[in-house]
Amino acid sequence: MKDNEYVMNLWHETEMRRKEKEDQKNMMQKQADVNSDEKKGQNQHDFIEKTMINKKTLKQELSKSFAMKDLGPARQILGMQIVRDRKAKKLVLSQEKYIQKVLRRFSMNNAKVVSTPLAMHFKLSTKKCPSSDDEKEDMKKVHYASAVGSLMYAMVCTRQDIAHAFGVVSRFLSNPGREYWNTVKWVMRYLYGTSSLSLCFRTGKPIICGYTDSDMAGDVDTRKSTSGYLVTFAGGAVSWQSRLQKCVALSTTEAELIAIVEACKVLLWMKRFLGELGCAQERYVLYCDSQSAIHLGKNSTFHGWSKHIDPAKENAQTSPQQSDVVQSPPKVKQEKECILLPTCAWVSVGVMMLPNTVGV
Repeated sequence: MKDNEYVMNLWHETEMRRKEKEDQKNMMQKQADVNSDEKKGQNQHDFIEKTMINKKTLKQELSKSFAMKDLGPARQILGMQIVRDRKAKKLVLSQEKYIQKVLRRFSMNNAKVVSTPLAMHFKLSTKKCPSSDDEKEDMKKVHYASAVGSLMYAMVCTRQDIAHAFGVVSRFLSNPGREYWNTVKWVMRYLYGTSSLSLCFRTGKPIICGYTDSDMAGDVDTRKSTSGYLVTFAGGAVSWQSRLQKCVALSTTEAELIAIVEACKVLLWMKRFLGELGCAQERYVLYCDSQSAIHLGKNSTFHGWSKHIDPAKENAQTSPQQSDVVQSPPKVKQEKECILLPTCAWVSVGVMMLPNTVGV
């Protein structure tokens, strides 16, 4: 009995000492966390104060050499309105005023609104170019190139949703016909109904995410496919493109794979660029809606139908092997959302489904 009591007392004392040590350790950890938070807050305060001092010094030095006036925070740049909501942590770029100005210049400010950038019934071809002198004389009265150039500036800055439509109407600048002008007016009618749309950047996760798509033999004259991509960073669209492919794709898999390769080039460049800015990217996701192109890009096995696209496949394989790009089916379908890629011209619900995905 005495031995058992001695063992029990020894165990109890040991357990009490262990708990005391743990309590002391937890207390020291909490104190260290508090000190770390205070130090972090102080460092952040010092950084902000130092930044403000450097900003003030820069203004003073510039004012010595140039006649300048401080007008406060930027409100517009190159025709784009800048709206910054610091409480909501949101930055908005809009071209509403520019679009309204363009619509007034071409007398489209009271046009009937349409819901798509480009309708399916527009099948533009060089066969519809003016051939007679009367048709050519009639089209001289139309400022076709000026209208297309105005659309281009809106597309480049904030309106990625008209990228495909702009690519189509810009192919006939040398000899446009009346059908082409009707197509341009259709795009303007779409902009008239969506002029308030803007790019919105929030404080999301600083991760690159890409979306890619392509059509199949969309160009009537050359039978080339159109590939497009859209890249987002922290939830906002930062890069997009819609362009005819350089070769004629013989299958939808080949067309989608070429689009993946072009998107990977941009993603790899953006990864290096962000790394130089101190925002290193370990990996990023590229969404594609073609399962065959995804598997062909990841798997070295191919058959007779894909032998001729082996070089493009090798380019697409390079990134996954380096654990840089992860190709996946569109995540937006799983979330019951969708996006309007630069290759889409027919989506009837248009930009109503864009905000949560690409920051519009």
